[in-house]
Order: sequence, then C-alpha cells, then structure tokens
Amino acid sequence: MRLRPRQKQFVERSVAALHEHGNTLGVAPTGAGKTVMLSAVVGNMISDSGEKACVLAHRDELTRQNVMKFTKVNPGLSTSVVDARGKSWRGRATFAMVPTLARQKNLDAMPELGLLVIDEAHHAAANSYRRIIDTALDRNPDCCIYGLTATPNRGDKKALRPIFSNVADQVRLGELIQSGHLVKPRTFVVDVGTQDALKSVRKTADDFDMAEVSQIMNKAPVTEAVIKHWKEKAGTRKTIVFCSTVDHAQNVTDAFNNADVEAVMVHGELSTGERKAALARFEKGSAMVVVNVAVLTEGYDHPPTSCVVLLRPSSYKSTMIQMVGRGLRTVDPALFPGLVKTDCIVLDFGTSSILHGSLEQDVNLDGKEILGAAPTKECPECQAIVPLAVRECSLCGYVWESEVTGEGPESITDFIMSEVDLLKRSSFRWVDLFGDDAAMVANGFHAWGGIFFLNGNWHAVGGAKGQPTKLLSIGERTICLAAADDWLNESETDESAHKTKSWLNQPPTDKQLQYLPQAMRMDMGLTRYHASALLTFRFNKAAIRSLIFEADRQALAEVA
Repeated sequence: MRLRPRQKQFVERSVAALHEHGNTLGVAPTGAGKTVMLSAVVGNMISDSGEKACVLAHRDELTRQNVMKFTKVNPGLSTSVVDARGKSWRGRATFAMVPTLARQKNLDAMPELGLLVIDEAHHAAANSYRRIIDTALDRNPDCCIYGLTATPNRGDKKALRPIFSNVADQVRLGELIQSGHLVKPRTFVVDVGTQDALKSVRKTADDFDMAEVSQIMNKAPVTEAVIKHWKEKAGTRKTIVFCSTVDHAQNVTDAFNNADVEAVMVHGELSTGERKAALARFEKGSAMVVVNVAVLTEGYDHPPTSCVVLLRPSSYKSTMIQMVGRGLRTVDPALFPGLVKTDCIVLDFGTSSILHGSLEQDVNLDGKEILGAAPTKECPECQAIVPLAVRECSLCGYVWESEVTGEGPESITDFIMSEVDLLKRSSFRWVDLFGDDAAMVANGFHAWGGIFFLNGNWHAVGGAKGQPTKLLSIGERTICLAAADDWLNESETDESAHKTKSWLNQPPTDKQLQYLPQAMRMDMGLTRYHASALLTFRFNKAAIRSLIFEADRQALAEVA
C-alpha cells in the first residue's frame, strides 16, 4: 500500500530524527493513520539492517491491530507477539503488551533490539514502560526509541523529556478535518447556571475535584436542562456523555430513559461482561446515548457517534481533546449503511471550552502546563463572549462563516478544506469527467476511485481488479474525496503508482477511442489518462448507480 503524502512526510521526518538523535516523538491525532506511519518507520529502520524491533502497546486490541496493519505495510518482514497468550521473539518485529513484557522474567528473555517503538507514548513515563526502555538500552546503547501519541502532554505532569529529547513532527487535528479524514466539530458552550460555580472548583493532582463537580452538576434541574438542550441540538444522534462521578452518571442515565431516550451507562466499577453488554446496546442496539465516567475517554471508537456531551470540566486540554475526539471519526457505509455523518456536535455544559479554547495542542516535553487565557471572540449579534473554537453562538444561534485568508495556517475554527490543495497532494490525477463538477475519477494501475454528486450528497466509490465495486463514503465532498484517495493508496504500491505516470499525457489509443462516444473522440485535448477515466466510469456505471441509489434509499430510511 501507499502512504498519503502527509503520512510519507511524517515518516521521513521521524526516520531523520531517529538517525540524528537516537530517539524522537511523533504526534498524530486519531484519523491520521498512526499505525500505518508507525509500521512504515519500523520498516524503514530495520528492513536492511538485520536488526529487530519491538512495538509496545498497553491494550490487546491495539496489539492485534498493529500486527495486521504492519503486515500490510511491510509484507516482507516477519512478526511475532509477546502477550498473555504467547511470548515469541521470532519475528523481525515483535508486538508486545506492556503489562506482560514488564515482568522481569519476560524482560530477561528480550533480545537485543535496534528499535523500540512506544504506541500511545504519553504513557512512556510510567514505571512499567521505563523498565522496558532501560532494559532495551542496557542490552544495546544504540537502540533507537520512537514514540507516537495523539496527546503528548500528560495529565500527571510527568515529563517525557527524559525519554524523548525532540519532536519529529506533529499532524494537527485541523489538518485532518480539512483533508476530510475527520468530521468537523460544532461546539456549543451552554451555561445551565453552573459555570460560575465550576470556575471555583479546586484542582487535585490529576484533574478538577470530581466530587465537587458532582455537587454542582448532579442536580435534577441541571440534568433536565441538559436533556432539553440535547433534544434541541442533537436528538437524533448517537451520543457519548462524560460525567463526573458514578452517582452523577446514574442520575443522568435515568433522566434520559425517563425522557424516552434509551441510554446505557459504563464506568470502572462494572465487570467486563456488564460493560460489553452496555456498549453492545449502544453500538448495535437501540440505545442512543452512552453515559460514562472516565472509561471512554481514551481509545474508544464507535464512528456513528456524532455528539459528545461534556458534563464535567477538564483541567487538562489533552483530556478535552480525547473526549471530543470520540465523535470525530468518519463512517464506512459498508459497516453502517444509511448513515450520513458530516459533523459532530459538542455540547459543553462545563468550562473546558472556555478554559482551553481550540482543540489544537502544543507539545511540551517538560511536563509543564501551558498557562494563559484561552482565545475568545465576541458574537456580532448578541455580544456574548465565546471560545474561539465555537462556530455557532449558543445564546442566539449566530453562525460564523469560515474565513480563509491565505495568510499562514487557518485557525481551528476554519475547517473548510481547500480541495485544490487536497487534489494537488494526491498521488493520483483526478479527472472532472464531464466538466460539471459532479463526477470525478482517478485511476491507478490496479484500482480506481470516484466521487459522484446526487440528491444533495457526495458518494465515494472504488473498484479494483478481482474485487466488486464498493461504496466508500457518503456525505460531504471533502470526506468522500479523502475516502476515495485512501482507497487508491491502499490498493496501489509505489511501483504501480509510478507506472500510471507514464501515460498521463499520452494521446488516447485507438482501442480507447473505439469505446468512447463520437463527441469525445473529437476532443483534440483528450489524453490517454482522461480517456481511461471516462472508460472506467462507462464500464462501471451500472454498479456505481446501483450503489449510490441504494445508499440514498437507506439514508432516507434512516432519517424516516
């Protein structure tokens, strides 16, 4: 498979930093393809050296996911796994569970490594990780240490500087929203009469005192107001609610159910079976809302989630980013037919958005909290002072239009993608088939992708040799274009993509012209590549139409 151009740049910068410093940290949010980039870095570092690499993770599902992606990116490198079920170092790259490897007897069996990779590297300052890192460096002082994380600033303020002396690259959240790999958040800060009290809550070592927060937020009138605003803004959306305490979460869950909105609750005191059953009702059943206490903040993804409700403040921006990030995933129509997701509504009934402002995070390896007031702006309609990240005023409903000035990077509020930039960054040439901006196709050597507009929605469709035509995405143009471009990257190799370049500007062949309508044959500017895109559409038109019409039918049924 091919990496996106931005992923390739991230990998190149990471490898260069590892060669220069012996260690480095890469920062990339959910949706950036962190596992793909991690795999490419490992392959680049060890494929020609004969050395071994170890990739650390702290959850079973991460380990298995990493192995699958790694094999796709590096088909020539063998893998092995160290976890509770087995402890093998046979592969060139071994994927290890931290709780398992950190035990002394398992550390004793660890071979000399050329590269140690730490996924979710904000955990790297913990004692279990430090034991593994120290052992790897004792065995081989030249072992490179590479970390990847979405949230580099730890809540406990422990510095990452002793492990990572530098940051190789940072993919910003705004980049991924602008490129269509995440949906944009629509943030509403709603004061239900609690903001002044929340501002005086004391901080503990880890966060705000959640018992104090519960005393303020866990009141029937507040919860009733929350549900009223939720019904107005997001009443048809799958929703994750973040609460302060278990008692608070229970009361909020009961209130939703009493308001005829099916809700389930998960928290750390539930057994694994109880938690799985509750999440299954949310993910596969009729529950619209899942209420949680510090369980779904990190690592939980259910892409249909398109609303996040914050009923607790966060003293750390990283926690707020993690909570909001649960709703920013795009959806695969094959997994969730009929669902069209274009944004995520964030209802903040606490003070996080006021305290932290935007969802972008500056990296601080020294563990120090970055102080200073969050940027705000004034609503031109009602003069309310709201966080800079807000795009709609929660008091009067005024909507800020995106402002693209061209003077440096756009702010986090400007999530409108410049499609020209995306098309330029693509490894493939996109053809506007009929000049009406309603159908675009790009061809690789083994696969093709296209985006098509119908009935108010864009649809991404892809095909490949030996595979049926597939619906990739439905919704906004940018998201669909990103999905189709990713389909091509996953289906092509660097070698096959290079082969497509040679015929971009050549004249069409006689055989191509034979299958094109007369009017198109007379186009003197027609190229072999453009003709190929037209023929791709013509030969796959029936399948494309069938997929799109069925998707629209399912979307209408979902709304009904």
